[in-house]
Amino acid sequence: MAKRTAASKSAGKSSAKLQFHSWIETFNLGKELKGKNELTGFVYLLGVDDANKFTSVIEEHALEWQEDSLKTNDKDLVYFIGQQGPVWILRSRKKNSSGHAGLIDEASYTWARDQFGSLVGHFKAHQLKSLQIELHGTEENQDLGVLVGLDIASYNFRQFVDGKQLLDLPQVSLKKSLGGFEKSLVKEAMIRARAVNVARHLVNLPPNELHPKSFAEIATKKLSLPKTIKASVWDTKKLVQENMGLHVAVGQGAENGPCMVHLKYRPAKKSKLKPVAFVGKGITFDTGGLDIKPSSAMRLMKKDMGGAASVMGLALWAAESNYPGPLDFYLALAENSVDGKSFRPSDVITARNGLRVEIDNTDAEGRLVLADVLDVACTQKGADEPEYVIDVATLTGAIKVGLGAEIAGLFANDDELAGALTQAGQRAGDLNWRMPLFDKYFGEMSSPFADFKNSGGGFGGAITAALFLQKFVRGKKWAHLDVYAWTDKAQGALLASGGNGQPVQCLIEFLTKRI
Repeated sequence: MAKRTAASKSAGKSSAKLQFHSWIETFNLGKELKGKNELTGFVYLLGVDDANKFTSVIEEHALEWQEDSLKTNDKDLVYFIGQQGPVWILRSRKKNSSGHAGLIDEASYTWARDQFGSLVGHFKAHQLKSLQIELHGTEENQDLGVLVGLDIASYNFRQFVDGKQLLDLPQVSLKKSLGGFEKSLVKEAMIRARAVNVARHLVNLPPNELHPKSFAEIATKKLSLPKTIKASVWDTKKLVQENMGLHVAVGQGAENGPCMVHLKYRPAKKSKLKPVAFVGKGITFDTGGLDIKPSSAMRLMKKDMGGAASVMGLALWAAESNYPGPLDFYLALAENSVDGKSFRPSDVITARNGLRVEIDNTDAEGRLVLADVLDVACTQKGADEPEYVIDVATLTGAIKVGLGAEIAGLFANDDELAGALTQAGQRAGDLNWRMPLFDKYFGEMSSPFADFKNSGGGFGGAITAALFLQKFVRGKKWAHLDVYAWTDKAQGALLASGGNGQPVQCLIEFLTKRI
């Protein structure tokens, strides 16, 4: 098999740190901007249905001929070009529940995040130099949504790689009337948004730049993690020593061999909380292996490390927010390539826990790397033994068929854990829905040559994948999130197609509620 050129091998080896600057950190809080002769925009969010406030905003900004029609406008978003510049008025109104015990209803945080995030593109289109935002009668979760949405929307991949992250964004004055504003929210929002944008950026990186070796370097060296996180890398040699045959097999055909990154977070102050372990699937590119994908299915397979990207973003959030409990983050990294050394259908491979797996399909590789790394997480002892183990993976196309791109599939062997994750997803606007671990389907993966195969029949693919993973959690309380990790179009605070940071916000909310 031909080797890549020296140029491609060196791609992405820059020693520069990955620095994600925050737009909202530059905001002037409670002060009006004093720019002269600059095009200024005005945004008002009415958290209460205040007719007097709405009317006063119209009278302050509208041209005389606009006033009457604007005052009778009953839409949630009112936009017009006023005397001093463009004006947006948003009115937060309660909507009827869609049922399902409210678990897929749009939270007020979500509405504010997506409304304000989507406006950023309009600010750029107007070439605004300054922007004045007023929050009127809003709740704290709406304020947080506003800030997170603006900061998520400030990310642009091409500007980031060119070192011009905040290009074309206006100076902002932010004030709140009718209610207090907690300045600490800015830091919290900045940390949350940065976690999401880190995950998005990792997914967006091209596969000639992001491979197992460079991903490990980013995780351990380029994100400037504080001392509360201790990073270790198990290279291919160490994986072999640990009998992680499944993980090694998936990556053995690639130029950059497989590895595992462990980020061990322990808070500065001693905690009574037990550790939670997160495991992310990190297939940096998936050809399908010898069971090669068609070109149309391979096009977006740089995103097959979206689970590891989200776990990395979550680790950054935990460290920067000084989370009070112990956490472990594992990145299961490999590239599934086609080569003379690639693993084959009908190979029988021994996992770290001693189970033997027949390879039915080399394109069912994500569950293999997860299986061995899950076993590492689940065999920690003493103070490091996890209370919960949660894995995140772009595991199956079947879950997208069932739930679409925006709702993650949730599988769990513990009802309390499953409920907490689904509720966290609703509050964070990062939805998931519980699917059944229907054990009867495991029979689809029976094998006369091994303990079981790595894939089964054509139906229920997301379920059989989850059942496979369950064999490696050693009875621990465990949840599996099957995610898409990508948006195919601009929506809400995501202003372009690409990595979407799923399910970082859900897991942040889960951990925050756990305190």
